[in-house]
Amino acid sequence: MDTNLENLRSWKNPKARVKIMRGHFVTTHSHVNTYIDLSTMKSRCNNARETAKVMAEPYLASTEIDTVVCLDGMEVVGTFIADILSRPGTVSINTGKNISVVTPETDKAGQMIFRDNTKRMIEGQQVLIVAGLITTGKTMLQSIESVLYYGGRVNGICAAFSLVSKVAGMDINAVFTQKEVHGYEKYSDGDCPMCAAGKKVDAFVNSYGYSAL
Repeated sequence: MDTNLENLRSWKNPKARVKIMRGHFVTTHSHVNTYIDLSTMKSRCNNARETAKVMAEPYLASTEIDTVVCLDGMEVVGTFIADILSRPGTVSINTGKNISVVTPETDKAGQMIFRDNTKRMIEGQQVLIVAGLITTGKTMLQSIESVLYYGGRVNGICAAFSLVSKVAGMDINAVFTQKEVHGYEKYSDGDCPMCAAGKKVDAFVNSYGYSAL
């Protein structure tokens, strides 16, 4: 595995950036040939703010948002999104709102749940889901179903990187797509050419990071 990380900046905003690493990686639902490291945009204040500007832009003018649901450790970015959408003096339908920012809990069965103290921030609310990485869309679909189960309405989906353009018929507004991450490929567990060629798995990866083998 080449552990050299390459900087990749968004054409929408160069301060919104990720790092990428090539190799043979296993995610929850697939095998991929590129690891996308989100730690800069998730952990550094300035980069998180600039990323949030890109993510918030499609929802400023006409999308009602009461709650931002954060996945994959995107709480810092999600908080900036809420601030941008509700900031006084901006041309936003949500100006002046006290937007909630919450994260679902995942139980032992893998289901996303909201406890009694936070489900009131979902029930009857207009929700924006903010994700780190979307590859197959299965986890995002589960998130949508969870919001609906608790009585919320999903008005938007955004992500740092998404391999798919829609989930459940809803557009995904992504900072990075496969067009920007040249050569990015995803394979099912039983149809991975790297496995077929005998190339060992370099690491298990998810939106939080990677664990080398």
